[in-house]
Amino acid sequence: MTWTLIIVNVVVFLFETTIPKPMLEQFFYVFGLVPAKVTHPEWAKMVGLDVLGLWPFFTCMFLHGGWIHIFGNMWTLWIFGDNVEDVMGPWRFLAFYLLCGIAASLVHIFMNPNSTVPIIGASGAISGVMGAYYILFPHARIVMFFPILFIPFFFEVPALFYLAIWFFEQLFSGTLSLAAPVQSGGIAWWAHIGGFLFGMFTYRLFMLRKKRACRRYKDEYRYFGLLEPYDRW
Repeated sequence: MTWTLIIVNVVVFLFETTIPKPMLEQFFYVFGLVPAKVTHPEWAKMVGLDVLGLWPFFTCMFLHGGWIHIFGNMWTLWIFGDNVEDVMGPWRFLAFYLLCGIAASLVHIFMNPNSTVPIIGASGAISGVMGAYYILFPHARIVMFFPILFIPFFFEVPALFYLAIWFFEQLFSGTLSLAAPVQSGGIAWWAHIGGFLFGMFTYRLFMLRKKRACRRYKDEYRYFGLLEPYDRW
């Protein structure tokens, strides 16, 4: 399911690249989620937006604003998604993912009720996956790199530390955005915060009841000091 979500997001983004820029802005207003459309339906009717349509809560999760946006989100989903999917199964993981995205959108609307800027992107849903990962795999190691004089320096950090720093960065930036609000496109900090907290506190509802053996990869055998497997997976 993680790979399916990545493929769907990439296909939709490639379709976006074929749309002329003036039409693309309209496309985002129709299929993205505009907070003011929910909180001010009279304004939405005046500008020609469908007030009763609920599909933007779902479609906004599959839209992205550029190559860096899509690459960053899909890279993060690839890193954290498969492990969380392992303990939920594909269909429960899909339901969890979508609900995290909806929860993230609702928090963003609550914190920015007058915004007329469409919110797009999978980061709210992915933040929920990261929230579940934070509880499920706190001792996992995340490989990071830092360039030193154009030479990449690789190092490992615990997932607990990395995700905690990431969350407090979102919280700080979200609080700062409330102190100096702007009506322009940017990062939906509160969507990230809402998605993360929703995923962290609700992941147990989606876990498989019976434990099943997780697939091990060749590098894990060396890491945990186990015997090298004879067959290829």
